Amino acid sequence: MRPLKKVVITGGAGQVAYSLLFLIARGDLFGPDQPIALHLHDLPEMQKCLEGVAMELEDCAFPLLKEIKIGSDVQELFGGVHFAFLIGSKPRGPGMERKDLLLENGKIFIEQGQALNRFASPDVRVLVVGNPCNANCLIALKNAPDLNPRQFFALTRLDQNRAVYQLAAYAKADVAEVENVTIWGNHSTTQVPDFLNAKIHGRAACQVVKDRQWLENDFFTKVQKRGAEVITCRGKSSAASAAKAALDAMQSVVKPTEAGHWFSMGVYSRGNPYGIDEDLVFSFPCRSRGLGDIEIVPNLGLDPFLKEKLAISQKELMEERTLIAHLLKG
Repeated sequence: MRPLKKVVITGGAGQVAYSLLFLIARGDLFGPDQPIALHLHDLPEMQKCLEGVAMELEDCAFPLLKEIKIGSDVQELFGGVHFAFLIGSKPRGPGMERKDLLLENGKIFIEQGQALNRFASPDVRVLVVGNPCNANCLIALKNAPDLNPRQFFALTRLDQNRAVYQLAAYAKADVAEVENVTIWGNHSTTQVPDFLNAKIHGRAACQVVKDRQWLENDFFTKVQKRGAEVITCRGKSSAASAAKAALDAMQSVVKPTEAGHWFSMGVYSRGNPYGIDEDLVFSFPCRSRGLGDIEIVPNLGLDPFLKEKLAISQKELMEERTLIAHLLKG
């Protein structure tokens, strides 16, 4: 058996964590021979619920799950962790303005960034799921000065998965036949689902789906607004699909990417080859050399339509960065 891998999951009593925990404990993330410790973090008032979640994990008798910790103390829960899923964040409530949401979550991710810096393993890999995830990821990495910013990632894999499904459905293809779908920019309604560099059946998606009007309008809208559509129908935000995307994203981090392929991930933009402002967490096409060594895929073609959309998403992220800096200083 390999050395124990410690994984902390914040918002451990929430819906997304509940859908994710059992996948990790079963071995879906690291494989069938990797022992795991799960550290479940949540607010003090959620500890009773965490106890119930821990009981369920115990009752599953997962052979790989060697340790379960629950609590609200960041020093204890973040201590020595190799992987962190930062899921817990305050949802936007009725009458809450975006700046209020950014401020409340900013406080959470300042504390968690500092905790990762002080207590986590130096090679920790951090996936921010809690929204607004790009902004929260930027806050966390800024508060972890001893860690490399490229150890932090923001979840745009759910958007990628949504785009894959939409392209497959329209082209009457299997989802496995849709490859290299990129989500650029922010995890918001300004995100840019890239149909230009995607492939279906090994061919350029634009050659398979020849209706450019559909690609620029319906496809864009469906992907950008899918989360809101789920809330309207279900009465709650995405949970199982978000958990699956979080698992997919971390798998892509730890495993080498197949040659000629890439995945979408929000990463720190410094040194990026696309001229994006260098102090943002921006979603790019990425690939992994394995063990968390991530690089941005260069030289993808962008037409005027996509360039215009990227500029809009970048502007939104820059505005969020300015607002956060102003609010937190205040």
